[in-house]
Amino acid sequence: MGAEADGKKIKVLVIDDSIIFRRVLATAVEGDSRLELIGTAADAFKAVEVIEKIVPDVITLDIEMPMMDGLTFLQKLMRQHPIPVIIVSSITQGNKEICLDAYHKGAIDIINKPTNLKSNTNLYDFYSFVCEKIVGASQANVRQKQKLLFDLENMHSDHQTQVISTFDEIIAIGASAGGTTAIEYILRRLPKDMPGIVITQHMPQGFTKLFANRLNDLCDLEVLEAKDNDMIIPGRVLIAPGNKHLVISGNMRVLKVNTVDSEPVNRHRPSVDVMFDSVAAIAKNKATGVLLTGMGADGAKGLLNMKNAGAHTLVQDKASCVVYGMPYQAFLLNAHEKELGLNQIPDYLISRYHK
Repeated sequence: MGAEADGKKIKVLVIDDSIIFRRVLATAVEGDSRLELIGTAADAFKAVEVIEKIVPDVITLDIEMPMMDGLTFLQKLMRQHPIPVIIVSSITQGNKEICLDAYHKGAIDIINKPTNLKSNTNLYDFYSFVCEKIVGASQANVRQKQKLLFDLENMHSDHQTQVISTFDEIIAIGASAGGTTAIEYILRRLPKDMPGIVITQHMPQGFTKLFANRLNDLCDLEVLEAKDNDMIIPGRVLIAPGNKHLVISGNMRVLKVNTVDSEPVNRHRPSVDVMFDSVAAIAKNKATGVLLTGMGADGAKGLLNMKNAGAHTLVQDKASCVVYGMPYQAFLLNAHEKELGLNQIPDYLISRYHK
């Protein structure tokens, strides 16, 4: 799982109908010693020709392309060649829902094409950002994501109202790559009488509201994109808005959230560490922290802070993760009380908070 782990270069295929942006992505890949560019393609049919010769480890894919759009290609690809795919697209108001759907069709991550690459600083920052995303995606367990998507398609909610054991508790969940499906899996299995839940999922700006709306339609819980001074109450889920940190404030009788424009942490805004640290400071032993699938280490130190403050802490196990990065870093810090498979996490939460 991942070419870099065995010392081989990660083979990358770039698919984009813009000759300029193909060159940008190709230059980024060619400049990274961990990566090998095996080809570029202007459309899906040219891409298939490359894949038939050399199967890439990671594909970067634009959404808007001639003859066959990126989403259709992604669906076909996942049926025939489950390969980690990163969507690299100009995310506009009109195609945000399409891009979000790409997560649910198997994409590992989404990157917004920058509008200003004229300065060398912006260009090299983008090169570095893209290459780190590619390296992380190469470690993804795409078949695990496909299995989870299948489970979600066949999931039926059958919740009975139970007696919640306490109202002065909070659940905090953090995730990155693979997290949209993992979060959906957990929330769809929880009844509406749960403690308030706050979530930080690494997503581009504008996607979190669509993600929250989708979950609100599918779940018994009320799911909202968080706004300043939203109350954390039982039965409600608040998701950090893209490009803003989420922190909790107040006290355990009256808990609120605030959204903050401060600097990225671990290269992320929103950052899981920022949210977990605020939960540790205020909720202490009245909280449960859950760190799910994702690239990098965001959330690991924050989860340890939660544990040291008296909170219950969980990490998702390797077998059920799409990317076993963030949970693994927390595992190394011994930030967890329990390591559970994704299918065990909802049952644990239900049993913990209900008589």
